[in-house]
Amino acid sequence: MPRHSRELSDTGVYHIMLRGNERKNIFQDDEDKLRFLEGIEAKHKEAEFAVYAYCLMDNHVHLLLNQKELELASIMKSIAVRYASYYNWKHSREGHVFQDRYKSEVIEDERYLLAAVRYIHNNPVKAGIAASSDGYTWSSYGDYLLGRRHPWLDTDFVLGMISDNRTQARHEFKRFSLVADEIAFIEIKENKAIRTQDEGRTYLAEICRARGWELTRIKEDKRLRTAIICHLRNNTGLSQRVIADLLDVHKSVVEKVK
Repeated sequence: MPRHSRELSDTGVYHIMLRGNERKNIFQDDEDKLRFLEGIEAKHKEAEFAVYAYCLMDNHVHLLLNQKELELASIMKSIAVRYASYYNWKHSREGHVFQDRYKSEVIEDERYLLAAVRYIHNNPVKAGIAASSDGYTWSSYGDYLLGRRHPWLDTDFVLGMISDNRTQARHEFKRFSLVADEIAFIEIKENKAIRTQDEGRTYLAEICRARGWELTRIKEDKRLRTAIICHLRNNTGLSQRVIADLLDVHKSVVEKVK
């Protein structure tokens, strides 16, 4: 089956989800999680990119990063291969550690970026394994409130969007983190279950509202049209015919997007 094109971010910022093969755990203990973070640090020493937030769950990882001058695929391949080699060696196993390609979504404005940071930090709370974000060790939330623990983690960029005063910024950041998420982000549960036109119409409306996409411009804006088609093909189980119907374009337009 051919791989679909990824959406490209004008800002270079992406929300990444990397999960275990067959949804199995990729971390068995704290040492495994430390080694994964060390892999990020090692790649960061080799090439320039920025990590704004992370969260390590037992069977998946969330990252928010800016690829800068390096291709996203190169960053993620290096991190994943380095960890997979360690994991297979330590646990005396063979085969894939991660499932297929990582999932990614573009982040192109400050509102969406801040919401993505909140979403990533709230993952353990949503999963019921932590009472609050600051009660979970394996995320960047503590770095934002208590100071940076990792040299590769850029908390200044996000805090600087809130306030030039770091004390005030951290106070507002904590308050903001408690607000419920209203934006749909990629999750461990896939949207591949979205198959019907009615389900697709509801999902498309949510994504367009979150991204600021205007469907009325789809006929004249080829880049927007391609981005929406890529997103629907990568993140739902909708057929090409249904996508074409939802966007009011010919099926051949959808087929041409690879």
